[in-house]
Amino acid sequence: MPVVHHAIEIDAPVTRVFDLSRSVELHLDSAAATDERVVGGKTSGLLGLGDTVTFEGKHFGLRLRLSSRITELRRPSFFRDSMVEGAFHGFDHDHFFERSSGGTVMRDRFSYRSPLGVLGRIADVVFLERH
Repeated sequence: MPVVHHAIEIDAPVTRVFDLSRSVELHLDSAAATDERVVGGKTSGLLGLGDTVTFEGKHFGLRLRLSSRITELRRPSFFRDSMVEGAFHGFDHDHFFERSSGGTVMRDRFSYRSPLGVLGRIADVVFLERH
């Protein structure tokens, strides 16, 4: 199962970064390049434990839908969103938040299972890991 890691330091308090990371509106703003929109579940505000949201956007030339649920939440240090329905066989997106001298370090770990067996593994290397 491929795992993608990302970390960034943000000049803001950990509670603010944690809350903004759960904002439906901020997600839509950050995904403007993929023409993303909300088509189901919670449509605005901050996602909380048990909330589900469905986004639809253009990825790899296709209009795709993805439904995720917040399956774990420990404010202000961690939350996980897990795919409920979508193009993958499954994925979990873990979000970690730590205080730092510059504000907050936000770390993401995205683990997923692609469909289509060997073809899916080739797509992982050629497309998904760069996306």
